[in-house]
Amino acid sequence: MAKRTIVTMPGDGIGKAVLDESLRVLEAAGFEADYTEGDIGWEFWCKEGNALPQRTIDLLAKHKIGLFGAITSKPKDEAFNELAPELKDKKLVYASPIVTMRQHFNLEYCVRPCKSYKGNPLNFIRRSADGSIEEPMVDVVIFRQNTEGLYGGVEWSDPPQQVYDALLTHQAFKKNFGSVPKNEISVSTRIFTKERTENILRAAFAHARKFGYKSVTLAEKPNVIRETSGMMYKMAQQIQKQDYPEIELWNTNIDAQMMWLTKTPEDYGVIVAGNMFGDIASDGFAGLIGGLGFACSAQWSNDGVAVFEPTHGSAPKYAEYKTSIVNPIAMIESACMMLDYLEEFEISKKIRKAIAQVIFEGKVQTYDMKKMRGSADVINKGAASTTQIADAIIAKL
Repeated sequence: MAKRTIVTMPGDGIGKAVLDESLRVLEAAGFEADYTEGDIGWEFWCKEGNALPQRTIDLLAKHKIGLFGAITSKPKDEAFNELAPELKDKKLVYASPIVTMRQHFNLEYCVRPCKSYKGNPLNFIRRSADGSIEEPMVDVVIFRQNTEGLYGGVEWSDPPQQVYDALLTHQAFKKNFGSVPKNEISVSTRIFTKERTENILRAAFAHARKFGYKSVTLAEKPNVIRETSGMMYKMAQQIQKQDYPEIELWNTNIDAQMMWLTKTPEDYGVIVAGNMFGDIASDGFAGLIGGLGFACSAQWSNDGVAVFEPTHGSAPKYAEYKTSIVNPIAMIESACMMLDYLEEFEISKKIRKAIAQVIFEGKVQTYDMKKMRGSADVINKGAASTTQIADAIIAKL
């Protein structure tokens, strides 16, 4: 049987460091694959004017599975200023390569598990009524619609006249913004479609049933954003009633959800939301399990293309250090999600068990786990390097 080919995309900053260590762990755990590297990120925007070159799109289209490290994105003006001089008259506009990838391959399903590891010194704790310390174990999976909403890319500054005229037909726009000069208006749309909204809702309910979660919580804002959030809530009610009656549907406004996640996070199982609110909720719950160093994610389409990545950024400052200090666990966990997707369950189970043992023992910890401020000298103060954490996990394997 031919080996699978995985497209590795280190991206920017610390992406290469964490991706390299995850590949070492995969190999040590017995996963066999061929790897081909895809170009993506800031370097390719600056020298080619495209952060996601067509050659990388072609690789993903061919091999279907991608492991991605991290990306650097900058505001519009900074992006233009860093373009190669010969490209500055080409009217190029920077677009996030991850958003572009999602939309090109319709990676509409984004799943972000947030599960506590026992012994992690960064786990959320609270005081009980008698003053004692409680450490609730968090086990939440966020399902985020990944291609629509505020990240859909339909936006303008100084909108074209026909767009402006269309907006004026809405009474709220005419009343509140009709007297504002057109060139002082920026518009970002929030578009939900019924098909993709239903897809992410059904994926969330199916996951809850498969893995025994008692509830699905819709974290939107239907009391204010009535057309989009309202549509999603109504559809969730219909799906739950017709097909998943044994699973409770909870409706929590996103702002209230961010309060409740720090009061009773153990009450929640599966969270589902549109693009922006799903992004917010996943970072919030990630903070309860130790931060972005432990936050993994998967995104896939109905056409069989899937990309797995940590949710942290590229941290370019840390990439300059001689010895990498960043926590690779989020990347390794993302690789485990890839293994699950490929139905390599025994290997992913083995890796997660090894991670759990390393964290529980507490002998090898990165600077964030030691609650240090990130700097080049944390290794001299007892923090483990990126490689040393991977070494410890491999030793447990």
